[in-house]
Amino acid sequence: MRTDSSPGNLPAREHLPATAAGTPVLDVVIPVYNEEKDLQPCVLRLHEHLKRTFPYAFRITVADNASTDTTPLVAARLAARIPEVTSFRLEQKGRGRALRTVWSASDAPVLAYMDVDLSTDLNALLPLVAPLISGHSDLAIGSRLSRSSRVVRGAKREFISRTYNLILRGSLQARFSDAQCGFKAIRRDVAQALLPLVEDTGWFFDTEMLVLAERAGLRIHEVPVDWVDDPDSTVHIVRTATDDLKGVWRVGRALATGSLSLDRLTRPFGDDPRDRELADVPKGLARQLVGFCVVGGLSTLFYLLLYSGFRSFSGSQVANALALLVSAVANTAANRRLTFGVRGRGGAVRHQAQGLVVFGIGLALTSGSLAALSAGTSDPAHSTELAVLIAANLAATVLRFLLFRAWVFPDRQGEAPSSPAVASHHLATPTRPTADRQGVDEYPPLPQRPAGSSSPYDTDRFRADEAADRSWRDSTMQLQAVRPHDHDPRNAR
Repeated sequence: MRTDSSPGNLPAREHLPATAAGTPVLDVVIPVYNEEKDLQPCVLRLHEHLKRTFPYAFRITVADNASTDTTPLVAARLAARIPEVTSFRLEQKGRGRALRTVWSASDAPVLAYMDVDLSTDLNALLPLVAPLISGHSDLAIGSRLSRSSRVVRGAKREFISRTYNLILRGSLQARFSDAQCGFKAIRRDVAQALLPLVEDTGWFFDTEMLVLAERAGLRIHEVPVDWVDDPDSTVHIVRTATDDLKGVWRVGRALATGSLSLDRLTRPFGDDPRDRELADVPKGLARQLVGFCVVGGLSTLFYLLLYSGFRSFSGSQVANALALLVSAVANTAANRRLTFGVRGRGGAVRHQAQGLVVFGIGLALTSGSLAALSAGTSDPAHSTELAVLIAANLAATVLRFLLFRAWVFPDRQGEAPSSPAVASHHLATPTRPTADRQGVDEYPPLPQRPAGSSSPYDTDRFRADEAADRSWRDSTMQLQAVRPHDHDPRNAR
């Protein structure tokens, strides 16, 4: 799992400014492998649709990952014939590798991809990218499993798709409905921080990207699509399913152990400038209260079971102390990870030590309650002891939450970052391109085909992942708004 450093917390979402035409707003990547038959009809149809309906400048990029047929030659012809089309040659296979490489080098503020078979109706493309252009969402996906989607495919693929998404919901708590539809888009500033964390280079790339984005709190927009299955698809279902299950295990383990620093992907609370100027406002209080109550309820049940077990061979005070000690350690660990979102092992010992101090306060409350009960009656019933302990624990729980929130796990977002690697973006001033020690921009523009290329297909050869692990530079987007048509009357589907 990648743990590369990234520029820091994402800035607030903003609508891309619509001014004079300049850098393409949308870069649609078509990853291909041995698609000499379908590539040209796909590109021509997509180009015609975008020219007629898309209101901003665009680019279509053919990402050929190690094709062995004439696919590179077809891509080169299309790039030479159509100004908005470009092609790149990668020497290694893998859809995820192709997307990461081309997206990392692209200068467009909105990045998308679609499968070469164009199973998804193109009328969904503008609704897919519109929330990203407006600043409403961070990623957008086409969903074949939405109630309003219209899908034509066999029972076998339908069963596999729904089973896979059920696995994601059960194991990784995914809330998006369709992970593998080949119709997705992402904002470039989000890709800048997210792609270095994604490890997979194959078909699981989509799922891993979406799971990490969702866990980081990024907004994923879903678009119902009309989708027709390609009966000639070359995807190996069994091998792909096996690789996907391995990926689910790997990502689930990384999230459980806290080895990913997803806090670098967080957005500000609000996108209104007034929200950014507010100081000392409690953040996430409602979510933390819900999480604390759930953990507290489970801890109370755990504590009562322990107390009943210890009470069978010891006095009430000893049983209470032992049960409270064990449950306090488990409660602190659970609240650290689930309620307050602290990941990794850094500070875990200090947090447990502070949790034991809070435990001491709870012990004083519950022990005092038991002492008062014993003073009031010489032989209290076991049910009475439990009732008194429950009441005392409720009071201790309120105090525990306040101490956890204010002392053990305080909100440190307002403090200066301890490392330049996680420094936040400045919202008020656009970031200028950075240069390395040799004076070369760290993220060069999308490469162009060199004159006199030695490639037999006259396409750019470019090492996979060569741009994925460097920092990004921001660019000023200049868009030209025009009036789009609502739909394509010539689309038979």
